[in-house]
Amino acid sequence: MDARAKYVPYAGSVNPEKRKEGRAKSILTDSFLAHVPVKEGNLRPKCIYSAVMLRRMLDAVLNADTFDDKDYVGNKRLELSGQLVSLLFEDLFKTMNNQAVKGMREAMARSYRSGSFDFSRFIMTEIITHGLEMAISTGNWRIGRFKMDRPGISQVLSRLSYIGALGHMTRITPQFEKTRKVSGPRALQPSQWGMLCPCDTPEGESCGLTKNLALMTHVTTDEEEGPLIRLCYSLGVEDLAHLSGEEIHAKDSYLVFFNGAILGKHTRPHIFANAIRRLRRSGKIGEFVSIFVHEKQNCIYMAADGGRVCRPLIIADNGISRVKDHHLKELQVGFRNFDDFLHDGLIEYLDVNEHNNVLIALYEHEVGTEKVDRSAITHIEIEPLTILGVVAGLIPYPHHNQSPRNTYQCAMGKQAMGNIAYNQLCRADTLLYLLVYAQRPLLTTKTIELVGYDKLGAGQNATVAVMSYSGYDIEDAIVMNKSSLDRGFGRCIALKKKIFVKDNYGGKVSDIILAPQKDKDGALIKQNMQILDADGIAAPGQIVRNYDMLLHKHSPVNLDKNAETRDTSAFYKDGVEGETTVIDRVILYKDSNDKMPIKFIIRHTRRPEVGDKFSSRHGQKGVCGTIVQQEDFPFSERGICPDLIMNPHGFPSRMTIGKMIELLGGKAGVSLGRFHYGSAFGEPSGHADKVEDISNVLIERGFSYNGKDFLYSGILGTPLQAYIFMGPIYYQKLKHMVLDKIHARANGQRVLLTRQPTEGRGKQGGLRLGEMERDCLIAYGASMLIYERLMLSSDPYEVQVCQKCGLLGYYNKKLKKSFCSMCKNGENMATMKLPYACKLLFQELQSMNVVPRLKLTDNML
Repeated sequence: MDARAKYVPYAGSVNPEKRKEGRAKSILTDSFLAHVPVKEGNLRPKCIYSAVMLRRMLDAVLNADTFDDKDYVGNKRLELSGQLVSLLFEDLFKTMNNQAVKGMREAMARSYRSGSFDFSRFIMTEIITHGLEMAISTGNWRIGRFKMDRPGISQVLSRLSYIGALGHMTRITPQFEKTRKVSGPRALQPSQWGMLCPCDTPEGESCGLTKNLALMTHVTTDEEEGPLIRLCYSLGVEDLAHLSGEEIHAKDSYLVFFNGAILGKHTRPHIFANAIRRLRRSGKIGEFVSIFVHEKQNCIYMAADGGRVCRPLIIADNGISRVKDHHLKELQVGFRNFDDFLHDGLIEYLDVNEHNNVLIALYEHEVGTEKVDRSAITHIEIEPLTILGVVAGLIPYPHHNQSPRNTYQCAMGKQAMGNIAYNQLCRADTLLYLLVYAQRPLLTTKTIELVGYDKLGAGQNATVAVMSYSGYDIEDAIVMNKSSLDRGFGRCIALKKKIFVKDNYGGKVSDIILAPQKDKDGALIKQNMQILDADGIAAPGQIVRNYDMLLHKHSPVNLDKNAETRDTSAFYKDGVEGETTVIDRVILYKDSNDKMPIKFIIRHTRRPEVGDKFSSRHGQKGVCGTIVQQEDFPFSERGICPDLIMNPHGFPSRMTIGKMIELLGGKAGVSLGRFHYGSAFGEPSGHADKVEDISNVLIERGFSYNGKDFLYSGILGTPLQAYIFMGPIYYQKLKHMVLDKIHARANGQRVLLTRQPTEGRGKQGGLRLGEMERDCLIAYGASMLIYERLMLSSDPYEVQVCQKCGLLGYYNKKLKKSFCSMCKNGENMATMKLPYACKLLFQELQSMNVVPRLKLTDNML
């Protein structure tokens, strides 16, 4: 807006009516339909746009078929509103905390004293920088003036696993109310095909709202509008300014929209659209310019703005692909790249809207075999597997699984341990889980190779026998081979970071790090100082246990004097009893505030134990049920012993046929010495091996065609009465481990108000016996156990009850007698036990004028 328009004259000199008129004009010009430009005060384009909107509404009343689908993906833009960012800067002073204001004042004073103070530059560098840092670091974009609060706009990148980080970078999180139970926005829309992954969405309240981009998608950025608008006029678009209402809505005229605003009209829409497409394919205009002819609305939508999702497709002329064999050979030898294909008009990017004007074939060799006319085919898919996202692309044969299983795997694949980056041992993350012997899967997919998962895997190839064993494999639990665990299967490293700061208070006053104190004989005064080095900091390589001192530090009591100090040493408190952890690294550095943070990276090597969670790549999760000696495990004629045993009941109801094919493909791959492929929908193109081909390989190598083996019992030594389906499957160890979740206590601290045990594992709290658990004990008739759990072990309390009025009394310790406050005597008092929380409830009810009365009877037992 022009600076002159912002000037408001003195209120007393202007007629109030004119002031209202000016304000209304300002709203119409700047706020109403803000995307429609107003040139030299001409509001006619806005008037026409409003009339078109009104006409559409009337059409919708008369004909329900003209309704727009509000969940259609083309209606959305993947961007943050520019208005929100500008309002954020306007509101910065109101949202800044006192510490930030103090720091800004100090910076202002320093620059003023030095004579280099420039207010405009100060505002730009200090305020805007602080506002952006605050918004990006917290993720909360707040504008108090408009009561706008959008949490989660920016998020911290998850580095738990490599694939989790990739998935996080392709995530789309809409600002939609998650608590509303509506099915429309959550449903899988047809317009999502090829743009958004159909599998990768979380379970729970975000289901269907949080989505992920498909493999080959591209999010557009803004292009310059001026040249494109001039091009449209030169291609026959009649300017809106020269048209009357009758001309605009004539039968043969199509309204031309450009980036949401009406540009004019055109009488030959398909000729115009084809001309734009030819220019795009020849590289004369941007490759992400979209044009879409909407026959029902008599409109042409042209877009060159940012935030649209596009994907590449092979151009086909009458069903014949423009990409020939010699093009692919040139690509293989490096003579061509993807951009050359784009600029030569062999492939092009289409957005969601333009999908409605094309007919896409999956494979070129299938064109003409269906009922579809060959001449109607306009494009061919580059590869059907690209409709899936990065995370779903790890699943082998996903098209053979029940669809929810693929969704479950997308969630669990991000929780799998493995390698997160090449520099993982040099990083200082808060929590890092690394698999010690990570492998690449024997049955791979094209996506795995494209995203580099084969170089930074998160799992191991385990030989799995599908059979029942010992009853410890009920409900998806798996039986594990102890010798496999000894050899390193499922072994992981947990790295935790602890930060302690040596503060600098200014004026030569700072914290002091002292060497460990020793007595005359050279022995340490305190036993928990044993891991400290001579500099008072714990040494790398030392074994650290609970309550060991990591940093021997003293802080000044009075900041004016540095003489008197108090002990502020840091201790290791997160260890589990009996667990031995090692100090991996110690990092010292100075920050911008002249403080010295000290980071301790603490390492713990863990082997799988009963209760640890594992999963295959097909959403088949299960915990370790028991660990058995290898001597008791079944073995095949060739002497092969499985690493784990899976219950066969996991297959019928889950319908994960992809897992069965993975076992066959892995077995054939091991025997043949090559990787087999299981890419989505890949059998026709050769990116997925067919089951018949895999079975033929197994037969050639001396195995059964169906993957079953003849096994002997490890306990009895006799042959098992059935052939066992056995072979390698890629298993993931998930981050959920018993050691991090084990929680029990016999006694401990209580809450002051209710005198009940504290809640939560972090507070050393008790485990709550809930309503359902209580119901079970009632069903069993275990009344004394309920009494013990709900009162004796929780909050027993002795109260005085008046048998006459039924209210609580009190006990006078001096007179050694009970009294009732209501009856003013102590003649009918009785002593009883009840939970303290119950007594508190009675008193709180009495405070609200609700009087509970206790009726006591003599217990004759």
